[in-house]
Formats: sequence, structure tokens, C-alpha cells
Amino acid sequence: MALMSEPAQPLRVLIVDDDAAIRDGLVEVFERAGFAAYAAGDVPAMERALATRGADLIVLDLMMPGEDGLSACKRLSGKGRPPIIMLSALGDDADRIVGLEIGADDYLAKPCNPRELVARARAVLRRQRDADSAPPGESIRFAGFKLDIARRELIDPDDVVIPMSAGEFRLLRAFVERPQRVLSREQLLDYAFDNDGDVFDRAVDVQVSRLRKKLETPGGIEIIRTVRGEGYLFAVKPIP
Repeated sequence: MALMSEPAQPLRVLIVDDDAAIRDGLVEVFERAGFAAYAAGDVPAMERALATRGADLIVLDLMMPGEDGLSACKRLSGKGRPPIIMLSALGDDADRIVGLEIGADDYLAKPCNPRELVARARAVLRRQRDADSAPPGESIRFAGFKLDIARRELIDPDDVVIPMSAGEFRLLRAFVERPQRVLSREQLLDYAFDNDGDVFDRAVDVQVSRLRKKLETPGGIEIIRTVRGEGYLFAVKPIP
């Protein structure tokens, strides 16, 4: 008789918000969607929860007493931390762009549609899974640089690791996997951010600019070119 495989464990979502009603509501939303959800009221409680229970995804409020969400996200950013979706009652584009630049994987304004939040969570987790499933050692070389897909590291011609945010990594991967062709902002949004064009078109410009600075070398060629009125082009041919 064939042995039955154990059911997969539900993905864990940690909701961090100082508003108890919002916390409880989002826990219920995610549990109905099949996740294992639990909550914390501030950043210290979040850190205790991560240490004892772990999480596959963090939904993190921007404005909280004590340490705010941006500061916590910046400290958490890096290899091995769960992906982060930031929520904020502030609808300003600049706040959203800052959130993405410091390492958030997505950003929604409050109040948000619960179904949209769950859909964004699934998309973020899918991107994380796709990145984690890259074969060990898979890397792409271009213009003296090396992009290690599995480790999510950019290594410069002097063999120095260049820090990148999650958004910068996704944009660079989108470029190196589609070289020498013009990519519109809309395409880059689809590849890197599950297209939210009313907010993230400016975020693409900002992160492309930051990527360019990280790819600059003395006397080096222009790796990412702007094609006026059309988008951006990764001008070099990568080597697997």
C-alpha cells in the first residue's frame, strides 16, 4: 500500500500593525485564504515572533509608535529574511518609492482591498519561490560583473559584492534575462512588481538610476541605456 504524503504546511504570514482591529481583520483575511496568520503590535513584538515562530511573509505597517516600519524594513533587508509587504495610510508616491528602495517587496496604501492584498502576497511569495528554486551556482556574467541568481548577489569586476535591494535585484534580473531589447516601463513593472502602473512607473526610473550607479566602472561602457519615449535597453550580451 502506497504511503500517503503529509499535507503541505500552510505558509506563515506575520501581520505587524499597532491597530488591533486591523491586525485581527487581516489575520482573518489570510486565514480564510489558507495561510497560517498571526500578529504583532509593534517592531519588538515582531522580532520576538520571528525568533519563536518564523514567517514566510511579513505584512508591515509603516506608521507605528516606537520604531516605524521603514526603519524595521531597512534593518531586516538582506539575504534570508522573509519578503515584506508594507502598508501605509500615507498615499504619497515618495513614501512608496522609499519603501521599495530600502527592501520592501511590495507596498499598498491603506485602506486596501483584502483580496488585492492576498493576491499581492501570493505574487510576492511566488517570486520568492522562483528565486529560491534557482539551481545552486547559477549565475550570469556581463561586462565584468556577475549576477548570482541563487544568492541574489551582484559581484563587480574586482570581486566585491555590491549590495542591492529586492527591487533592484528583480529589475537587474529582468534586464539580464532579456538583453539587447527595449523594455518599456510597463514590461519592467510586470517582470519586477506585478504591474501597478499608477505608482511604480516612477519607482522603475528611480531604481534604474540606482542600478546604473552600481554598474558604473572607470572607463566602462553604458550598460543600461535609455531609449527616449520607449523605455530601457540592457546594452551588453550576458554570458551564462
